[in-house]
Amino acid sequence: MMKLTIVDYGAGNVFSVSSAFHRLGIEPTLSSDHEEIRSSDLVVFPGVGHAESAMHQLKENGLDKLLPALKQPVLGICLGMQLMCESTEEGDTVGLGIFEGVRVKRFDERLKVPHMGWNELVNSVGFLTGIQDSVYFVHSYFAPQNKYVVAEAKYPFEFAAAMEKQNFIGCQFHPEKSGQVGEFILKRFLTLK
Repeated sequence: MMKLTIVDYGAGNVFSVSSAFHRLGIEPTLSSDHEEIRSSDLVVFPGVGHAESAMHQLKENGLDKLLPALKQPVLGICLGMQLMCESTEEGDTVGLGIFEGVRVKRFDERLKVPHMGWNELVNSVGFLTGIQDSVYFVHSYFAPQNKYVVAEAKYPFEFAAAMEKQNFIGCQFHPEKSGQVGEFILKRFLTLK
């Protein structure tokens, strides 16, 4: 039987992500235990909240070393994706460095922040090939254009809606809150095991 673990480090939309997998007939494990995570077929790294305190939580559990070393498919969601980057302007925080050289920036004060609601994915390739639908975003920080981008969205300029590197996938949007298209994306993730 497939084992999917949601990383539970005290900074996450763990309940909504867990519920989304339940609807797909998957019973996820919520854990910060290294062996549990390492032995999983698939790992989801969610995140909601402040980058600096989230990174502190990861370091306390030694997850800052474990996560970048994982070999199975890992899906980072929202703050999870941002923490996979080299660094973020939020709290001037050093990230996990999976997406090397990418610094997460804050949206300009002249824009309505957070960027919240439905927005269309464009230029989708890689893991998101063929998906040009609207998905649900809630974020004040964004990853700019970079070599790992596999889908973009506009607010009002194009930013990284999703990134991919080897076994790591990051979604700035919330697939668990994105209705049918989000369900389709999570189903596609389940096929990667």
